[in-house]
Amino acid sequence: MGIATTTVSSTKPAEVLEQARRAGVQVVDVRFIDLPGTWQHFSLPIGELEESSFTEGLGFDGSSIRGFQAINESDMLLIPDPETATLDPCLRIPTLYLVCDVIDPITREPYSRDARFVAKKAEEHLRKTGIADVSYWGPEAEFYIFNSLRFDQNAFSGYYFIDSEEGIWNSGSNGTANLANRPRYKEGYFPVPPVDKLQDLRSEIMLKLIEAGVPVEVQHHEVGTAGQAEIDMRFDSLTKMGDKLMTYKYVIKNVCAQNGYVATFMPKPLFQDNGSGMHVHQSLWKDGENLFASSKGYAGLSQEAIWYIGGLLKHAPALLAFCAPTTNSYRRLVPGYEAPINLVYSKRNRSACVRIPMYSTNPKTKRVEFRSPDAACNPYLAFSACLMAGLDGIQNKIEPPKPVDKDIYELEGEEKASIQSVPGSLGESLAALKADHRFLLKGGVFTEDLVETWIDYKQVREVDQVALRPHPWEFYLYHDA
Repeated sequence: MGIATTTVSSTKPAEVLEQARRAGVQVVDVRFIDLPGTWQHFSLPIGELEESSFTEGLGFDGSSIRGFQAINESDMLLIPDPETATLDPCLRIPTLYLVCDVIDPITREPYSRDARFVAKKAEEHLRKTGIADVSYWGPEAEFYIFNSLRFDQNAFSGYYFIDSEEGIWNSGSNGTANLANRPRYKEGYFPVPPVDKLQDLRSEIMLKLIEAGVPVEVQHHEVGTAGQAEIDMRFDSLTKMGDKLMTYKYVIKNVCAQNGYVATFMPKPLFQDNGSGMHVHQSLWKDGENLFASSKGYAGLSQEAIWYIGGLLKHAPALLAFCAPTTNSYRRLVPGYEAPINLVYSKRNRSACVRIPMYSTNPKTKRVEFRSPDAACNPYLAFSACLMAGLDGIQNKIEPPKPVDKDIYELEGEEKASIQSVPGSLGESLAALKADHRFLLKGGVFTEDLVETWIDYKQVREVDQVALRPHPWEFYLYHDA
């Protein structure tokens, strides 16, 4: 591929810069991820980025980035990764963006709270275990596309208002001619246009993603009314998929904004309709062979895959602190709505935390699908944590509970009581992470500093802040007390 269409064809900085100039690039945008999981950036004229910038780095104020440095140690450096050089498909000015790693300017060591560095360490740890040489990841990130999303909270009021031309609540609106054709609640999977009003918008997003070097397998409307959508990327290795998921969210938000819509990956924006999750497909490979496949095992799984699932389920309460990392995540993880809250695995049951896709008998397609995460996560941390949990399962031969292929919501008595559930709040997940994170520290992949910073950040800035504020439903319950 050449830079004129998608990514740069060279990993050498000098060639990257030369190809960028030939393609007419005027601006270079350097991007990195903060601790919670949002891309940050600044831009340079193409002439200011030199070959030496890829080794010497570009300075920035780390104290102004969420979860990073204190003010007395704020100077940090970005090291652009030439392999990520991509012509931005969303900007009017010809712009090349580079994903960067973060390093300390004094020690020149990678920064322990740089999530992309954690992902690289996780991949290196996998190789050093000898279990596998690569892991593959395929996240299915759901999101909503709204026409309007406004909200506020102050001393005397708190509210949010969502609107969508697709929302079934607009079936009686009379401001202009009402042309109906809207998905009913929980019936957005898969009506054709004109009920699906966003087909062309999703197709435009899909083509922009491909233009940005993110292969797409399928796009479709999801279950929720009001524009719930899913666009599935082709699988890739861990760090590369982290990069691609950040590009995915960036392109979706920008294309929607350019067309007068707002896209949100918030896990549960609508009451009484489906939340947006991110089912994460994962597998381990060695010498070109899929270690998760066996014709003799349950659902075509090998013993290693079963142990991997055992690790995911054992550590799931702690994993969700990274994989479902918002207070809103637990509005989605409740009984009903096919919510993946049950700490079991199954080849059929979508309310199980781990599902085994059965669409193909080809052993190359065999994988496990962890269904509890959502796309509000920092993908580098979420994928790395899942890998570390699965490896712990293999190394310690952790047997999961027996698979459950029945409708869990129809179970009764001892059978129902034996099935455990995921935590019911972010606070519970953070407590679980505090009590169970030694598996993350193996090989130096995660550090105590990162885990402690994550718990403190999420508890103080999110859990405690939400708990401080009156909820609208409390007025319904208690206004006449």
